[in-house]
Formats: sequence, structure tokens, C-alpha cells
Amino acid sequence: MGKLMFPCDGFVSRILGLAIISLVLCGVGLSQGFEPMRDRGPHVLYGDIKVESSDAESANKALTFEVQLYIINGTIIGRQTIPRDGRYRFMDLRNGEYEVVVMWENSEVSRTRVRVDSVYKNDFRQDITLELRANGKAAAPGTVSVADFYKRPAANEKLFVKAKHATDQKHYDEASAALQELLALDPKDFQAWSELGTVFLLSEKPDDSEKAYLRSIAERPTFFLAHLNLGRLRSLRKNFEGAIEPLIEAVRIQPESADANYYLGEAYLQIKKGSKAVPHLTAAAKLGRPEAHLRLATLYNAAGMKDKAAAEYEEFLKKRPDHKDRKALEQYISENKKK
Repeated sequence: MGKLMFPCDGFVSRILGLAIISLVLCGVGLSQGFEPMRDRGPHVLYGDIKVESSDAESANKALTFEVQLYIINGTIIGRQTIPRDGRYRFMDLRNGEYEVVVMWENSEVSRTRVRVDSVYKNDFRQDITLELRANGKAAAPGTVSVADFYKRPAANEKLFVKAKHATDQKHYDEASAALQELLALDPKDFQAWSELGTVFLLSEKPDDSEKAYLRSIAERPTFFLAHLNLGRLRSLRKNFEGAIEPLIEAVRIQPESADANYYLGEAYLQIKKGSKAVPHLTAAAKLGRPEAHLRLATLYNAAGMKDKAAAEYEEFLKKRPDHKDRKALEQYISENKKK
């Protein structure tokens, strides 16, 4: 469970992209407010939105959040409005990876990846903690910095929200047109460039997507999301050498990012630089990416370090006890675990 900070006064604009790139597309389920889907799942995902405050005035401030649920590929499948310290609940989910997005005053202040995976019907809990703070105070490492909020005029914000809704509905041409109209008015809007990169990616225009992410970085060199998405895009295109530079920068900006560490470690692994991959995959595993244990095990096994590979498989199964290859992994552990 991570903690994110967000400003407690003033108008802020949406901080993160409408979709974070993924190499895997997962199945979807049903959530409140949307048409029933033919293939529902048995699972429930729920959690509390906890708000911490450093002063009495903020502690008593009434807040309302919109919690959105996305599949990893960016498709929204549910949304709910809840009060401060309230609980969200999404029903009828299939096994897969999801992102829980928390919106406040039309701005995204939290995005948390959750894996729903069980052979049997199950409830999965993911609490999210936010910290209310005054504008201008520095953010702690790994949190959302106030510097990543972009305040835009009302007309531009209207275009930005229009693009958001169009992307949610998979109307990518409409989203692209709105963002390009916005950027013609304000070419320094680094968030809009990053959003456009994501829209181009979803439209299967990877060259245009890369150019948009690069422009976002040029306008705001410290914008974490653009670096992360550029690295993922290049990895998706098998350009692992090219992915390393933006992913190194993403880790520098947010060293506590499980995703940035995981994809950087994977890129190093793909270009056969295992010694550089190990620290990042190890960090990713500690920060909440269980699959990093699998990649470490693969690396150690190839190097003939079977006892270390067995240890990584063991750690993976502690976090993913229902994994489909559990029996095979247990056999490997039994045969290779250091006595």
C-alpha cells in the first residue's frame, strides 16, 4: 500500500495518463454503473481510501473522490463516488490485472496496480492512503510531486477532460483531435503530450506515440510518467537498448516505483546484462511486483545458481500461491533448495 500526497487547495489538473502501457491484456468483469458483461467473474475488489492530514484544518476538510477501475490496457470498467475515508467495492471481476485510479477535483491523484488471481471465488483488498498537504510543500520520495500538476485555462481543461472521456470510450480519433487542439493552444502542456502518446499507442501508431512522449519529456524533463511510458513503449517494440535510458531516469525520479524498477531490470535482462538487472528486479519484488521473483529465478537458473533460483521461486509462491505452475515450481524448489 503506497502513500501519495496531493495539494489541498487550488485547482489542479489530471496528473497521470489515461492508460499506462502494458505488455499483457487481461480479461474484464462487471462493476457498478456499467452494462452487464456476458462473461462475469466471481471476485470482489474493495478497499478504504484513507486520508492523513498534518494539521487540524486539513483533518476536518470534507472531500469527495471518484474511484475508477481500469483493465491494464486502459479500458475503464467501473467508477464510484465515495467520501473521505470511504470504501470502494467492485464486483464480478475475473482473474487479471487491474488499476485502481483515485480522482479528486477532476485530477488523478493515485493509480494502484492490483492483481486479482484465485482459483476460487475470493475478495481482494487494496487500501490506498493519501496525504493532504498545502500547496508548495515538498513531496516525499516516491510520491506525486506538486510539480507534476499542470494548471491550464478553463477552455484547455475542457479539451483535456473531453479527451479523457473519449479515450474511456475508445474513441481515439476524437481524443487525439481534442489533445492536438489543446496543444496548439499550449504546446508546453507536458501532461497533454503524454496523454497524446498514450492515445497514439492505443491507436496502434507507435512512431507517433514515441514522438509525443519525447515531447512531454522535453517540456518537463522530470515528468516520471512520460519516462516510464517511453521505456515501456520501446520495450514493447523490442528496442531494449533504447528503453534503458528513459527507465533509468524514471527510477531516478521515483526510486520506489515497482514498475520502473521492474521494466528497467527486464530491459537489462533482455540485453544480457544480468548483473545490472538483479538490483532492479530485487527492488521491484520488494516493492510489490511478484513476477520479478520469476525473472530473477530465470536469471539464476541460467547461471547455474539453482539454489538461488529455488529461493526466488519460493518467494514467488508465497505471494502467488494459486499460480498455475505451482506444482512444477514446488518440484524445482524441492530438488534445488539449499539444505
